[in-house]
Amino acid sequence: MTTRPAEVLKGRRKVPNSSEADKRNVTAPRSLAFGPFVLDMLRGVLVREGRPVALGQKGLLLLQALLEAPTQVLSKTALMEAAWSDAVVEESNLSVQIAALRKLLGPQPDGSEWIATVPRIGYRFAGSVRVLDGAADGAPGQPASLYERPAIAVLPFANVSGDREQAYLADGITEDIITALTRFRWFRVIGRNSSFVYKDKPVDSKRVAHELGVRYVLEGSVRRSGQHIRVSTQLVDAASANQIWAERYEMEMTEAFAVQDAIAERVAGAIEPELLKTESLPAAARSSGNATAWDLVRQGTWHFHHVGRQTHLSARKLFREACRLDPELAEAHLWLGRVSAGIVAYGWSDKPAQDIREGLDAALKAVRLDEKNPYSHYALAICSIYVNAPEQAVLAAEKAIEISPSFALGHLVLGMGQLFRGSASEAIAPLEHGLMLNPYDPQNFVWFNVLALAYLFAGQANEALAAAIKARKIAPDWRPAHETLACCYVSLGHLPEARSCVEPMREMENPSGDALAPLRLRNPHWANEMAHLLKKAGWQQ
Repeated sequence: MTTRPAEVLKGRRKVPNSSEADKRNVTAPRSLAFGPFVLDMLRGVLVREGRPVALGQKGLLLLQALLEAPTQVLSKTALMEAAWSDAVVEESNLSVQIAALRKLLGPQPDGSEWIATVPRIGYRFAGSVRVLDGAADGAPGQPASLYERPAIAVLPFANVSGDREQAYLADGITEDIITALTRFRWFRVIGRNSSFVYKDKPVDSKRVAHELGVRYVLEGSVRRSGQHIRVSTQLVDAASANQIWAERYEMEMTEAFAVQDAIAERVAGAIEPELLKTESLPAAARSSGNATAWDLVRQGTWHFHHVGRQTHLSARKLFREACRLDPELAEAHLWLGRVSAGIVAYGWSDKPAQDIREGLDAALKAVRLDEKNPYSHYALAICSIYVNAPEQAVLAAEKAIEISPSFALGHLVLGMGQLFRGSASEAIAPLEHGLMLNPYDPQNFVWFNVLALAYLFAGQANEALAAAIKARKIAPDWRPAHETLACCYVSLGHLPEARSCVEPMREMENPSGDALAPLRLRNPHWANEMAHLLKKAGWQQ
């Protein structure tokens, strides 16, 4: 039987033949795996459990486009361009091909479709996708460069002002938040056009998550009364309908765009660490079989956020193994840098010089591997602090902020670098800003302690005391917080309160390391001042 090339339904051009399409595919010699399937794009074949699947060229091109943008919504126009780039065809052709693909692939293990329809927009691939090293051999291998990232949709904020003309403000804030969130490369953000399909419609987060292929939904409302504006937001895990985080922001609306930018920055800076903590649950609890480098990183971050000597050491072991399994995975190296700095700073290292050198080397490699990731530059900054290179720390922190202006850790480590190099006054603003962006980080006791010292050395003892109290409240068993608080009380002439801080210090374990060692080394006059204040509080070294 002889086949003829398919003609364009509207009659003006031919659809490109399979050999032309094959030439385009040679430029992408990768294999994408999902469920029992592997799409070998080098050979242009779909394999199921080792056996080729009869799939036409158009189906292959459409499937490739969907797999290369897992869980993202692709418009009908984009899909038609992917499969019929040199032709003009009717939309019904796409519908026929998608229906055939669905029939061929069958359902997912949970009974849902691999390819989901997004009403009025297009389609998305609803399953998990892995990139395999080399060509398909019939069995999924180790992930290479396409890692699953959590996805979030920002629904249009509701205007609850009672004035329809204020809708522009709610829309503007929503769009600014979407833009701000896209600067964070750790998770995906659904574009504005897809999110705004739900404007002024009663929807539930679970349905939105299913239609847009996201796990998280950010909802909110805007209320304006005169020059006062209130924005309420909540982040929801759509799968469980659990509220992960919620906040309310209030400010005066002196200038609309400034207000929108400020709120967007605060929301973006606050929800990013919440997503990170949520997504850092041990991968071992969610998967079986051999752990991948990415799985190990996720397990390690879970341990890292449970701050303690053993959890940090466990995290380092996992990050080291992730670096060994995948030397090109930037996230493994940046997290090894971060945890190494923490182990040294908290005094949990038996070989601090060796450990911080390992961390610095890992951070430098992370920057080389992914220079646009703010976390890579943060890792370099925090490690630079503990190799007594605060100038390098400041430069790395500034780069992290340049990449992602709402990145709280970037602002915090910038303040730390400024303080450690002797600029107490310059340290205050970035520390305050970072704490405003991320008020609930479990390690904020460190940053409040640094802020207290910045205020103290800048001659603002009352502000220093307020910050020191917050540090001790978060970590009542951390001795440096008591030391700083005692110094603040003495500076204000409150000796009884200072002595009450010193008393519990006598019962606390003497840490093997000193988180402020680089500060004392670079600024001996401050070290002498602290020693003098502690002596007046009754502390004998």
